[in-house]
Amino acid sequence: MQKALILIGILILLLGLFWPVAKELPLGKLPGDINVKGERYSFYFPIVTCLIISFILTLIFKFFK
Repeated sequence: MQKALILIGILILLLGLFWPVAKELPLGKLPGDINVKGERYSFYFPIVTCLIISFILTLIFKFFK
């Protein structure tokens, strides 16, 4: 339990340190992301961004397995 809490704390720390850099990445505005705007509604689904993040996380998890 202690190891899991320490790992979660380190991950949150790393996320906080890299947040200024991560905000500048064009994730969420890639070609292929679905964005529909109507008069009274808007719909946004970042499908390509989700695929890229999934691919990167898969590589990371396979590497550390």
